[in-house]
Formats: sequence, C-alpha cells, structure tokens
Amino acid sequence: MNLILEEIAKKNEIVFKNFFDKHYKELVLSANGYLFDKDSSEDIVQEIFIYIWEHAGKLNIETSLKGYLYTMVRNRCFNYLKSIKITDNFELLDFNINLITEHVFNSTSDEDKTIVYHQILKIVDTLPEKMQQVVKLKFLHNYKYSEIAKELGISVNTVKTQLKRAKLKITEMVTVILVLLEINQ
Repeated sequence: MNLILEEIAKKNEIVFKNFFDKHYKELVLSANGYLFDKDSSEDIVQEIFIYIWEHAGKLNIETSLKGYLYTMVRNRCFNYLKSIKITDNFELLDFNINLITEHVFNSTSDEDKTIVYHQILKIVDTLPEKMQQVVKLKFLHNYKYSEIAKELGISVNTVKTQLKRAKLKITEMVTVILVLLEINQ
C-alpha cells in the first residue's frame, strides 16, 4: 500500500494535511473543468478527501495515487452531472477542461454554460474529418500520440499539429460565443 495512505489510515493528520494541501487546488480546477461550477467542484473534492480519510486502510490502488485522485474526481463529477440530468453522450467533457479557463465561467450563468457546451460539441463536428478523428481518438478513446499516428497512418508531429489547430479553432469559436452571450445580457 502507498505510504501516504498507510499514514492516513493511522489517522496521521500532518500527512493528511500535507496531502490535502498538495492536491486540493489542482483537483478543484480539474472538477471545475467538468462542472463549470466552483462551489460544486470544491464540494466534490472535499468529499473525496473525506472518503480517503475514512477509507485509506481499505483502498487498493493499482495505479498512482495521483491518477486515482483524478479518476475519482472525473467519476464523481460525471455522477453529479447525471444526478442533475446532464449527460455527456459525446464524452467531450474531458476535452473541455483544457479549452476554457476558470475565470471565464465564474461569471457565466448555468444556462450560458449549457449553451457553450453544446456549441463546443457542434464545433468539433465542423472540424475537418482528419482533425475530428485525431480529436476523438485523443479525447474520447484516450489514445497516445503514437497510437493515433499509427491508427491514422500519419506522423506524431501531424497528430500534435492537428490537436493544436483543433484547440485553437474551438477556443476561438467559444470566445466568440461568450462575447455574444455577454452582449445579449
């Protein structure tokens, strides 16, 4: 078992506090990438830390502790979204995390967030076919650059270029949408 978890299982508050301080902010940012709601993101991350505090001795982590934390954040965010009837049929929430910065969404209403999310889905569908394939393999199927290159018969540099271009196009379009939403308020 992980040494940190062993100490947390022994209720070592100093180790737990250090563990919490080290990971809390980045986990909240990750959760906010799924939820676009800072308060809910903080709640979910706090619940995860409470769960770890209470169950550290029972956890069997096959991967890294950090990877486990991010998986917990993602799964709990999806469960939360399901509970409020928001589904991710296109599995693009992972992609959205890196596209839109936190400060933009702190000032946006829930209705506007939903509009932007659906616009992102539409934008991805308008990308050139090869770019769509690269984006979907990377963010829907979690392929590595080399796996995408092999699958599509292109170079790794082409994969990276396609992803950069896709991110730029989506970011530009989302910025336009956010400006239009701001004007309409």
